[in-house]
Amino acid sequence: MTSGTLARPARRRETDPPLGQAVELLAWYDRHRRRLAWRALPGAAVDPYRVWLSEIMLQQTTVKAVGPYFARFIERWPTVEDLARSPIEEVMKAWAGLGYYSRARNLHACALAVAERHGGRFPATLEGLRGLPGIGDYTAAAIAAIAFDQPAAVVDGNVERVVTRLDAMEATLPGAKPAIKARVAALLDPDRPGDFAQAMMDLGATICTPKRPACSLCPWERFCLARKAGTQESYPRKVPKATGKLRRGAAFVVVRADGHLLVRTRPPRGLLGGMTEIPGGAWSADFAVATAKADAPMALDFTRVPGVVTHVFTHFPLELAVFRGTAPAGTPPPAGMRWIGSEEIAGEAFPTVMRKVIDHAL
Repeated sequence: MTSGTLARPARRRETDPPLGQAVELLAWYDRHRRRLAWRALPGAAVDPYRVWLSEIMLQQTTVKAVGPYFARFIERWPTVEDLARSPIEEVMKAWAGLGYYSRARNLHACALAVAERHGGRFPATLEGLRGLPGIGDYTAAAIAAIAFDQPAAVVDGNVERVVTRLDAMEATLPGAKPAIKARVAALLDPDRPGDFAQAMMDLGATICTPKRPACSLCPWERFCLARKAGTQESYPRKVPKATGKLRRGAAFVVVRADGHLLVRTRPPRGLLGGMTEIPGGAWSADFAVATAKADAPMALDFTRVPGVVTHVFTHFPLELAVFRGTAPAGTPPPAGMRWIGSEEIAGEAFPTVMRKVIDHAL
Protein backbone atom coordinates (compact mmCIF):
# COMPACT_ATOMS: atom_id res chain seq x y z
CA MET A 1 0.00 0.00 0.00
CA THR A 2 1.37 3.42 -0.96
CA SER A 3 2.23 5.66 1.99
CA GLY A 4 -0.64 8.01 2.79
CA THR A 5 -3.25 5.96 0.91
CA LEU A 6 -6.16 4.77 3.03
CA ALA A 7 -7.18 1.15 2.55
CA ARG A 8 -10.95 0.62 2.47
CA PRO A 9 -11.88 -1.97 5.11
CA ALA A 10 -14.07 -4.93 4.25
CA ARG A 11 -17.77 -4.16 4.47
CA ARG A 12 -19.34 -5.15 7.77
CA ARG A 13 -22.72 -6.79 8.08
CA GLU A 14 -25.73 -4.63 8.89
CA THR A 15 -26.34 -6.86 11.92
CA ASP A 16 -23.05 -5.72 13.48
CA PRO A 17 -23.95 -3.14 16.19
CA PRO A 18 -21.68 -0.26 15.02
CA LEU A 19 -22.78 -0.56 11.41
CA GLY A 20 -26.40 -0.88 12.48
CA GLN A 21 -26.03 2.50 14.16
CA ALA A 22 -24.43 3.94 11.02
CA VAL A 23 -27.31 2.63 8.88
CA GLU A 24 -29.87 4.33 11.10
CA LEU A 25 -27.89 7.57 11.16
CA LEU A 26 -27.52 7.62 7.38
CA ALA A 27 -31.21 6.88 6.89
CA TRP A 28 -31.96 9.90 9.07
CA TYR A 29 -29.42 11.98 7.13
CA ASP A 30 -30.95 11.05 3.78
CA ARG A 31 -34.24 12.50 5.01
CA HIS A 32 -33.02 15.52 6.97
CA ARG A 33 -29.64 16.61 5.56
CA ARG A 34 -29.03 20.34 5.63
CA ARG A 35 -28.85 22.21 2.36
CA LEU A 36 -25.58 24.15 2.55
CA ALA A 37 -23.96 26.17 -0.23
CA TRP A 38 -20.76 24.15 -0.06
CA ARG A 39 -22.43 20.74 0.15
CA ALA A 40 -23.03 18.75 -3.02
CA LEU A 41 -26.60 17.63 -3.67
CA PRO A 42 -27.32 13.88 -3.48
CA GLY A 43 -25.78 12.15 -6.48
CA ALA A 44 -23.84 15.25 -7.60
CA ALA A 45 -20.06 15.41 -7.91
CA VAL A 46 -18.25 16.88 -4.89
CA ASP A 47 -15.95 19.86 -5.49
CA PRO A 48 -12.87 19.53 -3.21
CA TYR A 49 -12.26 23.28 -3.49
CA ARG A 50 -15.66 24.07 -1.98
CA VAL A 51 -15.16 21.47 0.76
CA TRP A 52 -11.74 22.88 1.65
CA LEU A 53 -12.88 26.52 1.55
CA SER A 54 -15.89 25.84 3.76
CA GLU A 55 -13.91 23.79 6.27
CA ILE A 56 -11.32 26.56 6.69
CA MET A 57 -14.04 29.18 7.08
CA LEU A 58 -16.03 27.10 9.56
CA GLN A 59 -13.15 26.73 12.01
CA GLN A 60 -14.25 28.54 15.20
CA THR A 61 -17.11 30.15 13.23
CA THR A 62 -20.81 29.41 12.78
CA VAL A 63 -22.56 28.23 9.62
CA LYS A 64 -24.72 31.38 9.68
CA ALA A 65 -21.68 33.68 9.78
CA VAL A 66 -19.81 31.76 7.07
CA GLY A 67 -22.63 31.68 4.51
CA PRO A 68 -22.24 35.21 3.04
CA TYR A 69 -18.43 35.02 3.05
CA PHE A 70 -18.45 31.67 1.26
CA ALA A 71 -20.81 33.02 -1.40
CA ARG A 72 -18.62 36.10 -2.01
CA PHE A 73 -15.43 34.02 -2.22
CA ILE A 74 -16.95 31.56 -4.70
CA GLU A 75 -18.31 34.38 -6.84
CA ARG A 76 -14.97 36.20 -6.88
CA TRP A 77 -12.67 33.16 -6.97
CA PRO A 78 -14.58 30.19 -8.50
CA THR A 79 -11.53 27.90 -8.49
CA VAL A 80 -8.47 27.38 -6.34
CA GLU A 81 -6.31 28.69 -9.21
CA ASP A 82 -8.30 31.94 -9.22
CA LEU A 83 -7.71 32.32 -5.50
CA ALA A 84 -4.00 31.58 -5.90
CA ARG A 85 -3.63 34.32 -8.51
CA SER A 86 -5.18 36.95 -6.25
CA PRO A 87 -2.91 39.20 -4.14
CA ILE A 88 -2.95 38.27 -0.45
CA GLU A 89 -4.13 41.81 0.37
CA GLU A 90 -7.35 41.23 -1.57
CA VAL A 91 -7.95 37.94 0.23
CA MET A 92 -7.46 39.62 3.61
CA LYS A 93 -9.94 42.34 2.65
CA ALA A 94 -12.55 39.75 1.62
CA TRP A 95 -11.97 37.86 4.88
CA ALA A 96 -12.25 40.93 7.13
CA GLY A 97 -14.84 40.44 9.86
CA LEU A 98 -14.70 36.63 9.85
CA GLY A 99 -12.00 36.54 12.54
CA TYR A 100 -9.03 34.25 13.24
CA TYR A 101 -7.08 35.95 10.47
CA SER A 102 -4.24 33.45 10.30
CA ARG A 103 -6.80 31.28 8.49
CA ALA A 104 -6.93 33.80 5.63
CA ARG A 105 -3.14 33.86 5.30
CA ASN A 106 -3.01 30.06 5.32
CA LEU A 107 -5.91 29.93 2.86
CA HIS A 108 -3.96 31.91 0.30
CA ALA A 109 -0.75 29.95 0.97
CA CYS A 110 -2.64 26.67 0.53
CA ALA A 111 -4.20 27.85 -2.73
CA LEU A 112 -0.73 28.70 -4.03
CA ALA A 113 0.59 25.27 -2.99
CA VAL A 114 -2.30 23.42 -4.67
CA ALA A 115 -1.92 25.48 -7.86
CA GLU A 116 1.85 25.33 -8.06
CA ARG A 117 2.68 21.89 -6.62
CA HIS A 118 -0.43 19.88 -7.47
CA GLY A 119 -1.62 21.32 -10.76
CA GLY A 120 -4.72 22.85 -9.19
CA ARG A 121 -5.97 19.55 -7.75
CA PHE A 122 -6.19 18.80 -4.05
CA PRO A 123 -4.37 15.63 -2.94
CA ALA A 124 -6.78 12.75 -2.26
CA THR A 125 -4.83 11.27 0.67
CA LEU A 126 -4.51 12.24 4.31
CA GLU A 127 -0.75 12.51 4.00
CA GLY A 128 -0.96 14.74 0.93
CA LEU A 129 -3.58 16.98 2.48
CA ARG A 130 -1.67 17.35 5.75
CA GLY A 131 1.30 18.60 3.73
CA LEU A 132 -0.62 21.71 2.67
CA PRO A 133 -0.47 25.01 4.62
CA GLY A 134 -3.23 25.48 7.16
CA ILE A 135 -4.52 21.90 6.96
CA GLY A 136 -4.31 19.93 10.19
CA ASP A 137 -5.60 16.51 11.14
CA TYR A 138 -9.27 17.50 11.35
CA THR A 139 -9.39 19.43 8.07
CA ALA A 140 -7.43 16.71 6.25
CA ALA A 141 -9.86 14.06 7.51
CA ALA A 142 -12.89 16.18 6.54
CA ILE A 143 -11.63 16.77 2.99
CA ALA A 144 -10.54 13.14 2.58
CA ALA A 145 -13.92 11.82 3.69
CA ILE A 146 -16.27 14.37 2.11
CA ALA A 147 -14.43 15.16 -1.12
CA PHE A 148 -12.71 11.83 -1.81
CA ASP A 149 -14.88 9.32 0.08
CA GLN A 150 -11.96 8.04 2.13
CA PRO A 151 -12.88 6.25 5.41
CA ALA A 152 -11.39 8.93 7.66
CA ALA A 153 -12.72 9.67 11.15
CA VAL A 154 -13.89 13.30 11.15
CA VAL A 155 -14.25 14.83 14.61
CA ASP A 156 -15.35 18.42 15.18
CA GLY A 157 -17.09 19.97 18.19
CA ASN A 158 -20.48 18.65 17.11
CA VAL A 159 -19.13 15.13 16.77
CA GLU A 160 -17.41 15.31 20.15
CA ARG A 161 -20.72 16.19 21.75
CA VAL A 162 -22.60 13.37 19.99
CA VAL A 163 -20.06 10.68 20.85
CA THR A 164 -19.48 11.67 24.47
CA ARG A 165 -23.23 11.57 25.05
CA LEU A 166 -23.66 8.35 23.13
CA ASP A 167 -21.15 6.54 25.37
CA ALA A 168 -21.51 8.78 28.47
CA MET A 169 -17.76 9.40 28.34
CA GLU A 170 -16.44 10.69 31.66
CA ALA A 171 -13.00 11.62 30.33
CA THR A 172 -12.62 15.38 29.90
CA LEU A 173 -11.74 17.26 26.74
CA PRO A 174 -9.23 17.76 25.29
CA GLY A 175 -7.79 14.54 26.73
CA ALA A 176 -10.75 12.49 25.47
CA LYS A 177 -10.11 13.35 21.83
CA PRO A 178 -8.19 10.14 20.90
CA ALA A 179 -10.93 7.94 22.39
CA ILE A 180 -13.62 9.92 20.56
CA LYS A 181 -11.78 9.60 17.27
CA ALA A 182 -11.37 5.84 17.75
CA ARG A 183 -15.08 5.52 18.47
CA VAL A 184 -15.97 7.45 15.31
CA ALA A 185 -13.65 5.22 13.28
CA ALA A 186 -15.46 2.16 14.66
CA LEU A 187 -18.89 3.63 13.91
CA LEU A 188 -18.44 4.96 10.38
CA ASP A 189 -19.88 3.18 7.36
CA PRO A 190 -16.94 2.37 5.03
CA ASP A 191 -19.26 2.55 2.02
CA ARG A 192 -20.44 6.11 2.74
CA PRO A 193 -17.71 7.84 4.77
CA GLY A 194 -18.39 11.30 3.36
CA ASP A 195 -22.10 11.12 4.09
CA PHE A 196 -21.38 9.64 7.52
CA ALA A 197 -19.08 12.56 8.41
CA GLN A 198 -21.68 15.11 7.34
CA ALA A 199 -24.46 13.17 9.08
CA MET A 200 -22.57 13.32 12.37
CA MET A 201 -22.05 17.07 11.95
CA ASP A 202 -25.73 17.60 11.14
CA LEU A 203 -26.84 15.48 14.08
CA GLY A 204 -24.79 17.59 16.47
CA ALA A 205 -25.82 20.88 14.87
CA THR A 206 -29.57 20.26 14.66
CA ILE A 207 -30.55 17.53 17.18
CA CYS A 208 -27.77 16.86 19.69
CA THR A 209 -27.35 20.55 20.50
CA PRO A 210 -25.45 21.87 23.55
CA LYS A 211 -28.64 22.92 25.34
CA ARG A 212 -32.04 21.21 25.20
CA PRO A 213 -31.14 18.49 22.67
CA ALA A 214 -34.13 17.10 20.76
CA CYS A 215 -33.49 13.55 21.92
CA SER A 216 -36.92 12.24 20.91
CA LEU A 217 -36.05 13.05 17.26
CA CYS A 218 -32.57 11.51 17.37
CA PRO A 219 -31.92 8.34 15.33
CA TRP A 220 -29.54 7.19 18.08
CA GLU A 221 -31.84 7.81 21.05
CA ARG A 222 -32.09 4.11 21.94
CA PHE A 223 -28.30 3.71 21.85
CA CYS A 224 -27.46 6.83 23.89
CA LEU A 225 -26.26 6.12 27.44
CA ALA A 226 -26.47 9.76 28.51
CA ARG A 227 -30.07 9.94 27.31
CA LYS A 228 -30.94 6.85 29.33
CA ALA A 229 -29.42 8.44 32.43
CA GLY A 230 -30.98 11.84 31.75
CA THR A 231 -27.56 13.50 31.85
CA GLN A 232 -27.14 14.43 28.19
CA GLU A 233 -26.65 18.15 28.77
CA SER A 234 -23.67 17.50 31.05
CA TYR A 235 -21.57 16.11 28.17
CA PRO A 236 -18.95 16.54 26.95
CA ARG A 237 -16.96 16.89 30.15
CA LYS A 238 -14.50 19.76 29.83
CA VAL A 239 -11.61 21.16 31.83
CA PRO A 240 -12.59 24.74 32.74
CA LYS A 241 -10.84 27.29 30.57
CA ALA A 242 -8.69 29.89 32.23
CA THR A 243 -9.94 33.39 31.48
CA GLY A 244 -7.27 35.64 30.07
CA LYS A 245 -6.38 38.80 31.95
CA LEU A 246 -8.06 41.99 30.72
CA ARG A 247 -5.86 44.10 28.47
CA ARG A 248 -6.32 47.79 27.74
CA GLY A 249 -5.00 50.20 25.18
CA ALA A 250 -5.69 53.29 23.10
CA ALA A 251 -6.66 53.88 19.48
CA PHE A 252 -6.16 57.21 17.68
CA VAL A 253 -8.68 57.98 14.96
CA VAL A 254 -7.14 60.70 12.81
CA VAL A 255 -9.32 62.24 10.12
CA ARG A 256 -7.75 64.65 7.64
CA ALA A 257 -9.67 67.81 6.74
CA ASP A 258 -10.43 66.32 3.31
CA GLY A 259 -12.11 63.28 4.94
CA HIS A 260 -9.25 60.77 4.71
CA LEU A 261 -8.61 58.35 7.59
CA LEU A 262 -5.16 57.42 8.91
CA VAL A 263 -4.45 53.67 9.03
CA ARG A 264 -1.59 51.22 9.06
CA THR A 265 -1.10 47.50 8.36
CA ARG A 266 -0.22 45.18 11.23
CA PRO A 267 2.85 42.91 10.92
CA PRO A 268 2.16 39.78 8.85
CA ARG A 269 2.58 37.42 11.81
CA GLY A 270 0.87 37.38 15.17
CA LEU A 271 -2.53 38.54 16.35
CA LEU A 272 -4.54 40.13 13.49
CA GLY A 273 -1.48 39.71 11.29
CA GLY A 274 -1.65 41.54 7.96
CA MET A 275 -4.89 43.32 8.84
CA THR A 276 -5.53 47.07 8.69
CA GLU A 277 -5.75 48.94 11.98
CA ILE A 278 -6.26 52.34 13.51
CA PRO A 279 -2.90 53.48 15.00
CA GLY A 280 -2.45 53.00 18.74
CA GLY A 281 -0.15 51.78 21.46
CA ALA A 282 0.49 48.32 22.88
CA TRP A 283 -2.33 46.45 24.63
CA SER A 284 -1.40 45.52 28.17
CA ALA A 285 -2.82 44.79 31.62
CA ASP A 286 -1.05 47.82 33.11
CA PHE A 287 -2.14 50.36 30.48
CA ALA A 288 -2.64 53.87 31.90
CA VAL A 289 -5.00 56.17 30.01
CA ALA A 290 -3.33 59.22 31.58
CA THR A 291 -0.18 58.59 29.51
CA ALA A 292 -1.89 57.17 26.42
CA LYS A 293 -1.25 60.21 24.22
CA ALA A 294 2.46 59.39 24.24
CA ASP A 295 1.59 56.74 21.63
CA ALA A 296 -0.30 59.15 19.35
CA PRO A 297 0.81 58.85 15.71
CA MET A 298 0.86 62.62 15.13
CA ALA A 299 1.21 65.81 17.17
CA LEU A 300 -2.44 66.87 17.14
CA ASP A 301 -5.01 68.08 19.64
CA PHE A 302 -6.65 64.72 20.42
CA THR A 303 -9.98 64.54 22.24
CA ARG A 304 -11.05 61.39 24.01
CA VAL A 305 -14.36 59.92 22.82
CA PRO A 306 -16.58 59.05 25.81
CA GLY A 307 -16.79 55.38 26.73
CA VAL A 308 -14.58 52.46 25.63
CA VAL A 309 -14.59 49.87 22.88
CA THR A 310 -14.72 46.31 24.17
CA HIS A 311 -13.80 43.15 22.32
CA VAL A 312 -13.09 39.55 23.35
CA PHE A 313 -10.33 37.55 21.68
CA THR A 314 -9.81 33.83 22.21
CA HIS A 315 -7.29 34.31 25.01
CA PHE A 316 -8.15 37.69 26.51
CA PRO A 317 -10.74 40.49 26.69
CA LEU A 318 -9.78 43.97 25.49
CA GLU A 319 -10.84 47.54 26.29
CA LEU A 320 -9.75 50.43 24.09
CA ALA A 321 -9.90 54.12 24.90
CA VAL A 322 -10.54 56.00 21.66
CA PHE A 323 -9.10 59.41 20.82
CA ARG A 324 -10.09 61.54 17.86
CA GLY A 325 -8.04 64.22 16.11
CA THR A 326 -8.20 66.26 12.88
CA ALA A 327 -5.20 66.81 10.60
CA PRO A 328 -4.93 69.65 8.06
CA ALA A 329 -5.61 68.83 4.43
CA GLY A 330 -2.50 67.68 2.59
CA THR A 331 -0.78 66.38 5.74
CA PRO A 332 1.51 63.48 4.73
CA PRO A 333 1.11 60.20 6.63
CA PRO A 334 3.71 59.22 9.25
CA ALA A 335 6.18 56.51 8.29
CA GLY A 336 4.53 53.11 7.94
CA MET A 337 1.03 54.58 7.72
CA ARG A 338 -1.29 55.70 4.94
CA TRP A 339 -4.44 57.68 4.29
CA ILE A 340 -7.58 56.07 2.91
CA GLY A 341 -10.67 57.80 1.60
CA SER A 342 -13.99 57.47 3.38
CA GLU A 343 -15.30 55.46 0.43
CA GLU A 344 -12.51 52.91 0.97
CA ILE A 345 -13.35 52.14 4.61
CA ALA A 346 -16.00 49.50 3.81
CA GLY A 347 -13.63 47.49 1.62
CA GLU A 348 -10.53 47.79 3.79
CA ALA A 349 -9.22 44.76 5.72
CA PHE A 350 -10.30 45.97 9.15
CA PRO A 351 -10.85 43.30 11.81
CA THR A 352 -14.05 43.59 13.83
CA VAL A 353 -12.37 45.35 16.76
CA MET A 354 -11.13 48.12 14.47
CA ARG A 355 -14.53 48.60 12.88
CA LYS A 356 -15.87 49.01 16.40
CA VAL A 357 -13.27 51.73 16.99
CA ILE A 358 -14.23 53.56 13.79
CA ASP A 359 -17.94 53.33 14.55
CA HIS A 360 -17.28 54.61 18.07
CA ALA A 361 -15.34 57.64 16.85
CA LEU A 362 -17.07 58.72 13.63
